[in-house]
Amino acid sequence: MFSCSSCSEISMVLVVSLFVTSLMAMTASAGNFYQDFDITFGDERAKILNGGQLLTLNLDKFSGSGFKSKNEYLLGRIDMQIKLVPGNSAGTVTAYYLSSQGPTHDEIDFEFLGNLSGDPYTLHTNVFSQGKGNREQQFHLWFDPTKAFHTYSIVWNSQRIIFLVDNIPIRVFNNLETIGVPFPKNQPMRIYSSLWNADDWATRGGLVKTDWTQAPFTASYRNFQASTTSTNSLTEQSAWQTQGLDAAGRNRLRWVQQKFMVYNYCSDLKRFPQGLPTECRRSRF
Repeated sequence: MFSCSSCSEISMVLVVSLFVTSLMAMTASAGNFYQDFDITFGDERAKILNGGQLLTLNLDKFSGSGFKSKNEYLLGRIDMQIKLVPGNSAGTVTAYYLSSQGPTHDEIDFEFLGNLSGDPYTLHTNVFSQGKGNREQQFHLWFDPTKAFHTYSIVWNSQRIIFLVDNIPIRVFNNLETIGVPFPKNQPMRIYSSLWNADDWATRGGLVKTDWTQAPFTASYRNFQASTTSTNSLTEQSAWQTQGLDAAGRNRLRWVQQKFMVYNYCSDLKRFPQGLPTECRRSRF
């Protein structure tokens, strides 16, 4: 429960962010799933509908399903609206991420870990650079992500990576190459998404298993947008290429991390008995 003293702050954050998200939707045309993506597995469990404006992934006892982008991206802003598996989604994982290939791959992750009906999803984030990850931060959301579509965005420029939900920043990973921390900025990455069964670990460490009587499980996608150097005019490039957090953005980030963060690798002293990773000792903004 939030205290009344925080209600006006929360309301203002949500109103401003929803306005910005709506403005973005009006000023940029949505992608077409036929043109922009290929189905990678699942056969008929992955479906492109409404003339390419909607994509659904399904999971049943025999298989999940997934897709990937036809194009690779090197820096840019990626937006996708997703409506997650409703009801008892325990054991399921809906993954949405950017990744290159190979043992020294780079990767920027959103993963949505399902839960029992009435319990919150866990939004799992991670950043891999040169094959090394272990940079997990996890959050509960301030809304039910199964009732409607919400926008999940990655801003990726040479200075930082910003994870956003409905245009509210939830995480920033800064470029700290100057102190020896690898940063993903040289390997082009594709967009991937999949819905799959991970009941050996996804919900309460694997204690809660997938209830296959609830299958098929369905996640839905729409309004994909990619803004990169190849898609922007010269006048548009500066927005994502230099995007950081202003004072209002830093306040929103603090609000999310104080109210909704449930795990931060930078606070896990037991996991790193020899000392926290180098980036954890520097400002997160």
